[in-house]
Amino acid sequence: MSDDALELAVIRGDGIGPELVDSALEVLAAVCAAESLTLRVLDEPGGAAHYRSTGEPLPPGALERLRRADGILKGPVGLPEVRHPDGTEAGLLGGVMRIGLDTYANVRPIRLLPGVTGATRHEPGQIGYVIVRENTEGLYLSRGAGVATHHAACDQLLVTRAGTERVVRHAFELAVGRAGAPSDGVSRVTCVDKSNVLRSFALFREVFDEVAGEYAEVAAEHLYADAAAYELVARPERFDVLVMENFLGDILSDVGAATVGGLGMCPSGNIGASAAYFEPIHGSAPSIAGRDLANPVSQLLSAGMLLRHAQQPAAADRLERAVEAAFADGAVRLRGDGTPELGTRAVTRAVVARV
Repeated sequence: MSDDALELAVIRGDGIGPELVDSALEVLAAVCAAESLTLRVLDEPGGAAHYRSTGEPLPPGALERLRRADGILKGPVGLPEVRHPDGTEAGLLGGVMRIGLDTYANVRPIRLLPGVTGATRHEPGQIGYVIVRENTEGLYLSRGAGVATHHAACDQLLVTRAGTERVVRHAFELAVGRAGAPSDGVSRVTCVDKSNVLRSFALFREVFDEVAGEYAEVAAEHLYADAAAYELVARPERFDVLVMENFLGDILSDVGAATVGGLGMCPSGNIGASAAYFEPIHGSAPSIAGRDLANPVSQLLSAGMLLRHAQQPAAADRLERAVEAAFADGAVRLRGDGTPELGTRAVTRAVVARV
């Protein structure tokens, strides 16, 4: 990437994915114009609809093409009627891309913005933490590899020392660069596990403690997953960075989303040593696709994370400020179900106007 050009690979996805990606590209175009950046977009097909027509979730050579881009922006994928013979959904890209690109850290910021009402009594500024979800092992590594008969099924949860060490280290490095938890300003990493029950989680905790010893400037603590679920609702302001196994991270990030206006407010980045891609934390919601109902903010903020990862901090700041301003001045308001009152396209226009 040159200093004045940004080449993006884009997977538009299924359901609401294409309209969310269109929204993000419109906002990115405005941001890049304001920052004198040239934006080049390379479309790559993928997802459930692509699987239905080709039998593969991505076309041949897609992973190598994705690696060559400055950034990868992905819309949500999946269609409930597109399934494998065993009943699991087909055409999902999580396992394909996360493992294929070795993006081992799924980084999920949870933040309550001014002008947004969550499901709890917290105010903007009180909720601002990051969930770091291990992305390449854990329970989800059993995707497509479990065993089943008519009477029983078994999936295995795998935790490795190497996989845990790298994701925990990523969490501590994030904490070093942050301002700390909203309640006390303390830089803190919380290890979430069920080490009182399962040996795999006991190993996760053991490795966490080893890595924590290298970061004297960052506080370290432990919480069992059930206690963490309670605290994310009751006292989210105490959290700075949380790190956890794959399945737990999937569940608890949705708990956090409820406190900040819904899943449509939550972006994510899948980060590896040599590749990264960015997407909303939610699914493709085909029941509202094409109806101008989806909240595009998750996709917009994912684009902001992409800009920051691509060493364009000024552009990322500009995009995030525009989103925040659209909520703060009342141009964008959410219904109780998390959909924007005036629709997807109105949110896009409001954000572009504030770029």
